[in-house]
Amino acid sequence: MSVFWSELQEYFPFLLKGAEVTLQLSIISMAFGMILGFLTAVGRLSDKKIIRWPLEAYVEIWRDTPLIVQLLLIYFSLPELGIVLSAFWAGVLGLTLNLSAYLSEVYRAAILAVDQGQKAAALSLGMSPFQMYRRLIIPQAFVACLPTQGGYFIALLKDCSLVSFISVNELLRHATIMISNTFDSMNTYLMVAIIYFCMSFISARCVSWLERKLTPSRNKKPKIKPTMSEMSEGAPLYDD
Repeated sequence: MSVFWSELQEYFPFLLKGAEVTLQLSIISMAFGMILGFLTAVGRLSDKKIIRWPLEAYVEIWRDTPLIVQLLLIYFSLPELGIVLSAFWAGVLGLTLNLSAYLSEVYRAAILAVDQGQKAAALSLGMSPFQMYRRLIIPQAFVACLPTQGGYFIALLKDCSLVSFISVNELLRHATIMISNTFDSMNTYLMVAIIYFCMSFISARCVSWLERKLTPSRNKKPKIKPTMSEMSEGAPLYDD
């Protein structure tokens, strides 16, 4: 245990630098993934097959192949096509494309869950489709799928470990460097697990807080009927 605490004091800041890169990858990929996922979901709801079919093919391909294979293809194949990306941005691209394929299904279901009568009412009031999505559909769909999006972000934090295979200096790669210097894999991976847990736990609490803020009805206490003794004393039937 003393060895663990001594290594914790010495190498923990080094691992935190890798965790900072992991957070950057996650936040950037999540932001791009949400935008691309929503656009993909809207396109898949189109009546035009020329728009819908390519997007459906994209979703199926990226959901049905391993993320690590996608990252390797992007990092090693794009330069042969004349597109050269740094390891960091190749990781962002791979994570974004993979995440948006999954989020498109979430957004598509959330959009379809919005009452069709609201859409008809918005169009009858003279709203354009863009205005209808911006004012009516997006706010409701975003709140409805917020817990699921939070779950995908937490999963993304852990999936970022795969970008170490394309030489991105994130948390797991920093751990590998540390092990090559200390030859202590057990304590190193224990520290890595602690950092991942802290990042995931804080992210989950932030999502819960945001969900409560956006859905105030969840914070209202249910009205409780008084007991028979309280009713005999003249207590009101329900709280105000």
